[in-house]
Amino acid sequence: MLELNLQDIPRVKSISKEDFIKHYFKPQKPVVIEHYIEDWPAFKKWNLDYFNELAGDKVVSLYDDRPVSCDDEFNQPHAKMSLGEYIDLLKSEPTKYRIFLWNILKEVPELQRDFKYPDFGLKLLKKLPMLFFGGEDSYTFMHYDIDLANIFHIHFYGEKEIILFDQKQNKYLYKVPHSLITREDIDFSNPDLEKWPALKQAKGFKTQLNRGEILYMPEGYWHYMKYKTTGFSMSLRAIPRNPANLGKAVYNIFIMRYFDNIMRRIKGQKWIDWKNEQAVLRTSKQNNFQ
Repeated sequence: MLELNLQDIPRVKSISKEDFIKHYFKPQKPVVIEHYIEDWPAFKKWNLDYFNELAGDKVVSLYDDRPVSCDDEFNQPHAKMSLGEYIDLLKSEPTKYRIFLWNILKEVPELQRDFKYPDFGLKLLKKLPMLFFGGEDSYTFMHYDIDLANIFHIHFYGEKEIILFDQKQNKYLYKVPHSLITREDIDFSNPDLEKWPALKQAKGFKTQLNRGEILYMPEGYWHYMKYKTTGFSMSLRAIPRNPANLGKAVYNIFIMRYFDNIMRRIKGQKWIDWKNEQAVLRTSKQNNFQ
């Protein structure tokens, strides 16, 4: 059976700021840092019960793996419930619901005492630490972040499968125009490479992220994340340093997402269907497929 061309993401036990900049940031390569957060209170304290006790009454937005709909705005949540109800759901049954981009400083500022901002030589946006929760087998579509940030993804609980591609692989990934995702019907954990032949040419990275590990994702990297078990992570981000990526981020934030929302209102499902068709047509044309 054909598989994606993925190499293991390099791993280090620990790393100095100088070595990180030299070997990973400057060449824009991902890395997993295995031992860095053991002295954080969060390493021992952060679990589902702790969050339930501290913030169980907070209302959280939830997302699942349903296809993009013309009835939804850009990144509109699919449901809302209290964090306590969601944690009860995670404990009681399989669920596709995920928490996506939950700003813990805004909602639960006392959590700031439980972690530190890593010093890897990048200026982190300290007002935007974001938490992500997911149930077993829930996953994100392959996507890249709207701001093309440098991301430190810190995993606190459970196990998570991760697949990455850099922006040079765009022509092979069936990117949907006017969006940040690939075709949603591609299962990147087990893709049908006969149906999606361009993926055979894509070169990417893979890893399993475990408790206490930090994944560095360079600017604009595509990422697919699947929760092998119930778990949660936190992302810290730094703005892109590459001027081209910074320009794309500005375009995405201030133009692209609003244009997409307007077209959804005007054309409805026809707009979504057209974008999905174009993802295939443009990828086929770029790769000289018939």
